[in-house]
Amino acid sequence: MSSQLSVTSRAFSDNGTMPLKYTGYGVDQSPPFTLKGLTPEAEALAIILVDMDVPHIKPFPHWLIWNLPVKSEIPGNLPPGEILGGYGDAKQGAAYGNHCYRGPKPPKFAHDRHHYVFTIYALDQKLALSASADRDALLAAMKGHILQEASITGIYQNKD
Repeated sequence: MSSQLSVTSRAFSDNGTMPLKYTGYGVDQSPPFTLKGLTPEAEALAIILVDMDVPHIKPFPHWLIWNLPVKSEIPGNLPPGEILGGYGDAKQGAAYGNHCYRGPKPPKFAHDRHHYVFTIYALDQKLALSASADRDALLAAMKGHILQEASITGIYQNKD
């Protein structure tokens, strides 16, 4: 791995509360991200979002996207679809959000805090991977191609 990559979001701070609009109880749109220290060798970006607090399924994948263009700003509100033509033909895989972002949405009766970890990967190549890929397939395809990675965690808790 090369230099240190860091990720921030205008939507929430690391370990901060995620606003309703980025959840399944709101508009359910993907948050924007800013990357610092991105290596010039990167050819593509990937994001994996997992909920670390789903009982018996840890981590529970919510969103998979790969082959994003290498830019220091990843826009929010990415559209649904297997292939995102306006975003370097990025692909979205099979997770809780099947070919789309699906933000926090713990059951209404669950009042415990859930930690949603967004990990962004800088890759040395685009991945030749079907949009039907799940988290394990994406991780396997990225193996040996990750130049950098950074994470940011958002917290969501249902209110009474």
